[in-house]
Amino acid sequence: MTLDDLIGQVKAAYDSGTQLRLRGAGSKDFYGGMLAGELLDVAGYRGIVAYEPTELYVTAKCGTPLSEIEVALATKGQMLAFEPPHFSGATVGGCVASGLAGPRRQQAGGVRDFVLGVKLIDGSGQVLDFGGQVMKNVAGYDVSRLIAGSMGTLGVIAEVTLKVLPRPIAEQTLCFSFDEATALNKLNQWGGQPLPVSASFWHAGLLWLRLSGAHAAVEAACRKLGGDVVPQGDFLRGAVNAEKHWNSVREQTHPAFAAPFLWRLALPSTTPPVVLEGLCAIEWGGAQRWYAGELPEARAIAASLGGHAVLYRAPESLRCLEGAFAPLTPGMLALHRRIKKTFDPKGILNPGRLYGEL
Repeated sequence: MTLDDLIGQVKAAYDSGTQLRLRGAGSKDFYGGMLAGELLDVAGYRGIVAYEPTELYVTAKCGTPLSEIEVALATKGQMLAFEPPHFSGATVGGCVASGLAGPRRQQAGGVRDFVLGVKLIDGSGQVLDFGGQVMKNVAGYDVSRLIAGSMGTLGVIAEVTLKVLPRPIAEQTLCFSFDEATALNKLNQWGGQPLPVSASFWHAGLLWLRLSGAHAAVEAACRKLGGDVVPQGDFLRGAVNAEKHWNSVREQTHPAFAAPFLWRLALPSTTPPVVLEGLCAIEWGGAQRWYAGELPEARAIAASLGGHAVLYRAPESLRCLEGAFAPLTPGMLALHRRIKKTFDPKGILNPGRLYGEL
């Protein structure tokens, strides 16, 4: 598949008014609103375009599997620091379009913090280039980061340039037996100290804490914090180890994410335990909390606490009825509609995937 093939398909859809459903690996079909439109499969447009380890960036075509990119980065001791989930073979285009990050987001930041530039095919078939390959080339309004989390509603991400970072020199995982309230208190206490915390995860009375950085910093933090040291690698075959644990959190194969109805609440990290049934897990220093169940009150409770709730996983019919994402205010909805109209004049790209009104 070539860039011209993608452009041709989008132009044909624009001319005929045909709605398109953009798809790479389909690893996130469960996420967001309805799946509507004729399938535009971009998986064939793949490959790493440029990788400059000394400049800390990689450019890849949208259908490139994340695993392929991460193998290339590993040869130079580098990584995608936001730890995107792979699920069933996720592609870099879907990674950016969904905006989903893994446990290291707590330390490194989210997907949009690492997007340096994109080559976008808009809803009329025009090719638009935004951003650059290094931060100093990004001037004015950074449109490339607007694409992160847009769920394919603004254009086909043909290519994307991501900032990469060196892998930590040392890493250690500690485990503590804490109830929810104690865990939140400790996470906020530690968050205000110069500790190399790169991930945290609480579930069923156990708090897992990952420390990453220089050997001296990690060792000093371990001595200060205490807790049980978790073996790092696979040398204890079949036993729980840090690598397996954090991979299960990133890929959401951990039992905490098994429920068919799953809500993700983004809250101020200092928010005390929430009066809401079905707590499954707490991540990102207390700022991300997972709840299982239909929970119609989740959005109202999250809003009252200064946050918001996402219906992360549910039957598509319910996601379409309730909306996967928190409803927009009239002013924000008007702004979204203007942006959508600018990038996708006929509204043919992933209709309803982000919001039913778009």
